[in-house]
Amino acid sequence: MNLVPFDPFRHLENMKNELDRIFSAGFPGTFSLMDAFRLPRVDVYELEKEVVVRCDLPGIERKEDIHIEVSENHVSIHGTVQRMEEVKSDRMYRQERYEGNFQRSIPLPVSVKSDEAKASYKNGVLEIRIPKLNPENRRRIDIDFQ
Repeated sequence: MNLVPFDPFRHLENMKNELDRIFSAGFPGTFSLMDAFRLPRVDVYELEKEVVVRCDLPGIERKEDIHIEVSENHVSIHGTVQRMEEVKSDRMYRQERYEGNFQRSIPLPVSVKSDEAKASYKNGVLEIRIPKLNPENRRRIDIDFQ
């Protein structure tokens, strides 16, 4: 009798692959489960004077590979992850690291000053800091009630 090591996640991986096959077959342009794994993970939080967006983007080696667009109420991040090493497919046993284009659009909790946004990238994490619009700029309008 041969003993096979137990892998509790083998069935989950098989189920993910089967669901991905079902949802992508026959429905061109649909969102597949693998697309969910390709979306960069994002944290968005609000400080007293700014909104901070942190995005995991491992594997980016050039700033030209990341593009950020900030509007008053959302941030869009898109770019390309490129792998420098090419491995022949007959030698590849498992490929889980993503390579290719990514895009993510994130709604912001408050209005921001898009022209004052600043971004930095360190250790695979993109951080975008955007000052909030000053709520004192809002004006209450009196109603002429008759």
